[in-house]
Amino acid sequence: MRKFLEQSGILLWVLAAIVLALVLGSVTVGGSHIMPSALGNVFVTFSTIFGQFLSFSIPLIIIGLVTPAIADLGKGAGHWLGLTAALAYASTMFAGFLTYGVCAYFFPKVLNGRLAQVETPAEALKTYFTIEMPPVVGVMTALLLSFVVGIGLSLVPRGVLRKGFIEFRAIITRLIENIIVPLLPLHIFGIFLNLTYTGEAVHIMRTLIRVVVIVLILEVVILLTQYFVAGAIGRVNPFKALFTMLPAYLTALGTSSSAATIPVTLRQTRKNGVSDAVSSFTIPLCATIHLAGSTSKIFAFAFAIVYTQGMTVTTAQWVGFIFMLGITMVAAPGVPGGAIMAATGILQSMLGFDDSAVALMIATYIALDSFGTATNVTGDGAIAIIMDRVTGGKLGPEGDSEHTRELAFDGMAYLHKVSVEGVVSPEELAESAALNGTTITESGRS
Repeated sequence: MRKFLEQSGILLWVLAAIVLALVLGSVTVGGSHIMPSALGNVFVTFSTIFGQFLSFSIPLIIIGLVTPAIADLGKGAGHWLGLTAALAYASTMFAGFLTYGVCAYFFPKVLNGRLAQVETPAEALKTYFTIEMPPVVGVMTALLLSFVVGIGLSLVPRGVLRKGFIEFRAIITRLIENIIVPLLPLHIFGIFLNLTYTGEAVHIMRTLIRVVVIVLILEVVILLTQYFVAGAIGRVNPFKALFTMLPAYLTALGTSSSAATIPVTLRQTRKNGVSDAVSSFTIPLCATIHLAGSTSKIFAFAFAIVYTQGMTVTTAQWVGFIFMLGITMVAAPGVPGGAIMAATGILQSMLGFDDSAVALMIATYIALDSFGTATNVTGDGAIAIIMDRVTGGKLGPEGDSEHTRELAFDGMAYLHKVSVEGVVSPEELAESAALNGTTITESGRS
């Protein structure tokens, strides 16, 4: 049982939170809910405060994930890295625009009627108090800052600032893994409990189940398209190649983590005839930057919420959202729920989603997280086949990744190298070195 709970992860808890909220908020005894409103208000209060904290964290998440992700694209395997990134982005854009076309055509036919605004109506539960948590910067400011600094860091030699952003990314990843994601089920429970009290939750779930069916069909179409293209370029049987990747697909279904699936993806990719040099380079990279399945899923649910709530979003806004979503997915950490957490910023800034709409997006996304992740990692195998054909199975001396060297970066030696009078004094360097038990020499650090 314990092993099952560990493997199910956040998905099980989110589903349990939704089901429990539906039961406790809808079942009545003698005309009264089995959960007293006073107790329900406690959960709604927590949900409101957590939503404030989430709004505070979103700009930090954007800066912490997007900046080093863009910086990383400027190092390493030179033009091969650029080509791989271009293929991954093209695949993601294809998934986004295909989903847009399907949603625009089918959703008006299958989503009959509109949902009530996902806001707090008068008869809903109330919060006891709120805590204002204003973000340090706005979402768009965070995005612009991330692009400017990230592009700048990709053009300059490795230095202290890049090392700082790598460490900041580690902090943000821990924030997502250890605080935000574990508390999400309680947040979602409060949201759905409130909706259930108003009678809206069941209608929402009945409507969105139709979206789920369309999304799952889209995931299959995306994979088939990717492998038909890879088969044509790499001169392999697309069906055989796709079948070979089945273990990676099933592993991703179980873990909901592209990072955790890398070993299996590597093994199956090599069984498809991809060389060790190419697979070792493309698979870990695509696990980070290629999220076609997640992009399709996020867009479909975002479109459904916009449509069913009667929100106005122009075609130009949708196109811009797809392009920005593709870039944001590059920064998404390879952990369960990482993609939707990275996307919350642009959902708010570009589509006008409020906290409740974002919470509904998070709940629906996590419920299907494993299927999106499985599509992502399986599609990585198709990109590897294409790259193997283009490179002839060899990346050359540029193919060695710099991630290992980046982590071993010597900040003190760098400071010593670039220090000038008035910036970092020899005394400060010597004092810092003494604290670390090292000695600064004329050539660097020993």
